[in-house]
Amino acid sequence: GIVQRKPKLALPTLDRWVVEFQDWLRQHRGVTELTIDRHGRMIMRQLPALGSKPRSWNAQLIRDVIIAETKRVSLAYVKTMTMALRGYLRFLTARGVCRAGLDHAVPIIPQWRLSSLPRYISSSDVETLIATCDQTTATRVRDRAILLLLARLGLRAGDILSLRLTDIDWQQATLSVRGKGRRETRLPLPQDAGDALLAYLDQARPHIADGRIFFMSNAPIRPLTGSSAVSDVVRGAIRKAGIPAPSNGANLLRHSAATAMLRGGATLDTVGAVLRHRSPDMTAHYAKVDVTMLLQIAQPWPGDA
Repeated sequence: GIVQRKPKLALPTLDRWVVEFQDWLRQHRGVTELTIDRHGRMIMRQLPALGSKPRSWNAQLIRDVIIAETKRVSLAYVKTMTMALRGYLRFLTARGVCRAGLDHAVPIIPQWRLSSLPRYISSSDVETLIATCDQTTATRVRDRAILLLLARLGLRAGDILSLRLTDIDWQQATLSVRGKGRRETRLPLPQDAGDALLAYLDQARPHIADGRIFFMSNAPIRPLTGSSAVSDVVRGAIRKAGIPAPSNGANLLRHSAATAMLRGGATLDTVGAVLRHRSPDMTAHYAKVDVTMLLQIAQPWPGDA
C-alpha cells in the first residue's frame, strides 16, 4: 500500500498587536530574536483566556489568567510569562488600546533568586561527555564542536545558535559572542574548541551560502533554531556517556565550566567576565559549591558538640 503523508500542522497566526509588540521590542529594546520569539509565544498562549479585545481586559481577568497558569507550568516559566505580559500591557497602553495601569495587576510570582545550588557535573564527567562524539559522522563532528564551546567558554544555547562565520578571528584565536542586550564580547578560543570548530567547518558543515555556523545534519538543510536543539545535543551526550547529571540542558555545561574555573583558582571577577554576567551576584552564586574556599572561612562549632 501507499503510506499517506501526514498533513502539516498549521502554525498559529500571531495576533496583530503581538506582531507590533515584537517589532517594537526589536527596534527599541535591543533584545535578542530568541527573547522576542519567546515573548510572542507566551503572550499568544494567554490570549485565548484573555480574549481578543484588549479594551475589555480588567485587573481581575489578568490576575485569574496568571494564577491559572501556575497550576499548569513551573513557577520559573510563569515568572518569565508575567515579565512578557507586563511589557505587552505597557505597549498596549501606550497605543491606547487597553486600560492604563493593567501591568500593575499582573501578580508577582515568588521565586527566590539564587536560592538553589548550581547544577553541574565534575570536570572528568565533562570530558567523558565530550568523548562520546567520536567524529565518525557529520552529526558527531558538529556535536563535538558544540559541546566544547559550551564546556570551555560557558556559552548559552542562544550564543551557539547566533554564532556566525564572521565571529571567528582565527589569527587572534578569539570568538565574538553577542549575548543578552546584544552586548558583544570577544572571548579567547581554546585550542581544542578551535580544532573541533575547524573540523566541523571543513568536514561536516553543509556548503551553503549562509553566515550562520551550525546547521541541522539532516535534510532539509537549515540552521539550528531554538534552544532545545542545543539542549538535545547535551541530552544525547549524557545518555551515551551514562553519567548521572542533575539536569540535561545546555546550561549544565555552563554551570560546570564556572564551577571548574572557580575551583581551579580563578577569581569571581574572572568567572563573571567569561560568563558575561551583568551582576556580581550572579557569579557569587557559584561560590556555594567551592568547598575548598568555604572550608577556609568555616568556623568551628561552638561548645563540645
